[in-house]
Amino acid sequence: MINFRYHVVSLTAVFLALAIGLVVGTAALNGPVSENLRNQLATLNKDNNVKRDQVNQYKEELNRNQDFANEIAPFALTGKLAGRKIAVVALPGGKESADGVVKMLTVAGATITARVTLEDRFIDPNYANELLDLADQSSQPSISAAGLPQNSDGVETASALLVRTLQAGTTPLIAQDVTAVLSAFSKPGYISVADGAGGGAEAVVLVAGPPATDKDASKKAQNTVTVADQFSESRPLVVGGDSAGESNLVAGVRSDPTLAKKISTVDNVSTVQGQLATAMATHERLVLNRVGQYGLGGTSLIPSAAP
Repeated sequence: MINFRYHVVSLTAVFLALAIGLVVGTAALNGPVSENLRNQLATLNKDNNVKRDQVNQYKEELNRNQDFANEIAPFALTGKLAGRKIAVVALPGGKESADGVVKMLTVAGATITARVTLEDRFIDPNYANELLDLADQSSQPSISAAGLPQNSDGVETASALLVRTLQAGTTPLIAQDVTAVLSAFSKPGYISVADGAGGGAEAVVLVAGPPATDKDASKKAQNTVTVADQFSESRPLVVGGDSAGESNLVAGVRSDPTLAKKISTVDNVSTVQGQLATAMATHERLVLNRVGQYGLGGTSLIPSAAP
């Protein structure tokens, strides 16, 4: 007769058989599964090592390309700007690239008449009225304010006065007048000026940093274009910048049909290759009176080597 004890023994036997089956099955599968996981992990590690080696190789190639540009510079530039006077003006964030541009211009034989950095407040719309008043008050006997733009745009008026201060004009500049104007802008923090800055530049290289990203970014971007416009009014101008950001200065110049016809641009000035191209573009613009757009997004990487 089947009783309760029989059912308990039967159920216990069934569960025991299931447990034994799970243990045996797990033991049987554990070897192949573990081995497969170990193989996959080893493959991933090897792939990661290959990718790391590739990144290191790309970095080394970039560094070597920079070295190549430095080494080729004397062959491409020597004598191209001999006896020529160039002023280098950096926009906010562009000073480091400007240092490289100065190095290349010097290799080309140029005399750097002035190194000026426009600080952020120069292009900040919140200082427009103060900048306008400062420009009106800073003229000197040989640097007249007569004929400066009178449309209440502080950046435009101040840029026009700096143009007269740094560039060669129809009449000789008095050295102390140049110093006085530059000091007037540097004391309140609108510009920074390297020692020995003077006037008389035959051309200007304007070096831009990354575009602003704050709430006034759009207006600041327009103000940098205004600076470029004023510096190209009477003398050749080359703009060096980078193509990053929709509001970068190079894009602003290239998208303006009028400015693109008179301002040469280089869109990778943060690299040694771009700094070399900027010096070559300065020779082309000043000596050969040709305008070109160069760099990664230009018509070519560098100007033609032909004279």
